[in-house]
Amino acid sequence: MRLIRPALLGLALLLAAAPAARAAPPADRLALLQRGVNLTHWFRYPVRADDASLRAYLGDAAMAGLRQAGFTFVRLAVQPELLDAEPGRQAVLLEAIARLQRHGLAVVVVPHPATWRLEDSAADRDRLLGFWRALAPALRRFDPRLTYPELLNEPVFAGTASAWESLQRAGLGVIRAALPDATVVLTGADWGGIDGLTALHPLPDGNVVYSFHFYEPSELTSLAAYRAGLDRDALARLPFPMTGAACAPAEQASGDAGTRALIAFTCGLHWDTARIAARIGQAADWATTNRAAVMMGEFGASRRLNGPARLGWLRAVRAACTRRGIGWALWGYDDPMGFGIDPHARAPADMDRATLDALGLRAPDTAR
Repeated sequence: MRLIRPALLGLALLLAAAPAARAAPPADRLALLQRGVNLTHWFRYPVRADDASLRAYLGDAAMAGLRQAGFTFVRLAVQPELLDAEPGRQAVLLEAIARLQRHGLAVVVVPHPATWRLEDSAADRDRLLGFWRALAPALRRFDPRLTYPELLNEPVFAGTASAWESLQRAGLGVIRAALPDATVVLTGADWGGIDGLTALHPLPDGNVVYSFHFYEPSELTSLAAYRAGLDRDALARLPFPMTGAACAPAEQASGDAGTRALIAFTCGLHWDTARIAARIGQAADWATTNRAAVMMGEFGASRRLNGPARLGWLRAVRAACTRRGIGWALWGYDDPMGFGIDPHARAPADMDRATLDALGLRAPDTAR
């Protein structure tokens, strides 16, 4: 607990500063949602989807290593289509949750549908509610202090945020009917980003945490993965903090005019620790105004990005969250935006020490 007191103090001050009365999740649960990591390919796009491989995906030593490093929770991405594929697949998921919790890790369980089109399909919206009608009762067996249902990963609903709010309200009702004491994780539209959060109208339920994701600027963190045909090698040379002079080598390294123009534009925004802190501060200010608890459910930067920029960005984001009492979860343990570990490998790698240091954590004392 000593590791998380500063963040809890920040959150307590944040809630105390708000003018109106609103219940908050229990403090011990917020304490557990401070330092997390996403498990991205266990039950989402798994390399091997048979039950035996899923059961063996993450060993007990690896789970113990997460706890020893200082992580307090994991965010477990679940592809609903994977559960639908086999009648007994839910049992495998529940076994995974139980094992993680035995190692002292809280577990956020969140659906990541691969084929649903919730904005356009009433049938898919019904599938989301059906997912929770099936899973929420099964989560009753777990300690609610360690089990956090998250309604949905990154809803889009571009231009129709009110439709998302209506669906989220219905989904919360389904979860609440089965799990009246659970702390539920909710989010805003617009891919679950800060803009979606700050446009959200909080629901009249105090035992919830509102999540947002942060990958800004994506030209740096994902090497502009949203756009094909760019010079990724040049983008990987981008600096952090960004200034015109520091960006010049990256811009000059590319023979592609589109890449050079994008680098010039992004560097002109002057992303640095202060800009990151101000952006995350928008989420914290929304929480204060609405007397709500918030967390950063995802953040990360490509391992292709040069080390100083990547580690500097991670450190700046983590520090900004810590100052405002906001818990966070790196994306992810088994994804190249985070540690990039392949648990299926014959000799899987340990968590990168430099990344752990940027997160304010420590390497486990024991080997995998």
